Amino acid sequence: MAHTRCTSPVPLCLCLLLTCGFAEAGKLLVVPMDGSHWFTMQSVVEKLILRGHEVVVVMPEVSWQLGRSLNCTVKTYSTSFTLEDLDREFMAFSHAQWKAQIQSIFSLVMSSSSGIFDLVFSHCRSLFNDQKLVEYLKESSFDAVFLDPFDVCGLIVAKYFSLPSVVFARGIFCHYLEEGTQCPAPLSYVPRDLLGFSDAMTFKERVRNHVMHLEEHLFCKYIFKSALEIASEILQTPVTTYDLYSHTSIWLLRTDFVLDYPKPVMPNMVFIGGINCHQRKPVPKGIAMVPWLDSNF
Repeated sequence: MAHTRCTSPVPLCLCLLLTCGFAEAGKLLVVPMDGSHWFTMQSVVEKLILRGHEVVVVMPEVSWQLGRSLNCTVKTYSTSFTLEDLDREFMAFSHAQWKAQIQSIFSLVMSSSSGIFDLVFSHCRSLFNDQKLVEYLKESSFDAVFLDPFDVCGLIVAKYFSLPSVVFARGIFCHYLEEGTQCPAPLSYVPRDLLGFSDAMTFKERVRNHVMHLEEHLFCKYIFKSALEIASEILQTPVTTYDLYSHTSIWLLRTDFVLDYPKPVMPNMVFIGGINCHQRKPVPKGIAMVPWLDSNF
């Protein structure tokens, strides 16, 4: 395992990603996730490249969208699955979601094929089986890892190389955001995902919210079971989800504090708002607009 360690990861990551226009160019390792997760992350990566940062993207050879039209160094590694395997498992997973009304973690686990999760997580083992690539990453002296947290592989990479990590996400599946940030989310006021409650819950809804939270602790570990097995194998020590998510230095959350449920936040949680939205297009000529809208959009 690499022994290079950054002594002050939080200021470094802030300078790198939040005030990079005033800082020297840094060296950033990007560990993305395939599919729709890559669309918004790619726009940030492209901006970092334009601002002079040295960016290296590490991705599997088999993917749907990764690495297209990137003007930076791209390192690939072989996988144990094919694109056909990926398509088949994803179709099985999506069909299961259409058939079942997902209103709890239990129903999600019961209706889902574990094949898609095992497939998504398995590529991280392939990454570390590529000894030439691992040696390259070890010798490159990156300043930070920019990652999507659902894939987990970026978290494993950051922990393996003892690098500060910057998470880029709309939210975190299950209860791992609260655990990783050590940020309280009072169950009487903050609804769990999938329930659709407001922050003004009735007593019955609060009870259901507590039950949902209990379900997360009971069943989420099954979703990430293979990921934790791979992490323990790579890091050569028993690993929990808390070990991985608590290592994060900066959380870039693609939401806005005023649009989210009222709850405490930590200093390393940065709300970056509408970056999750599609790039706007010019309004067609001939369409009248309210002056305030015209001046703001």
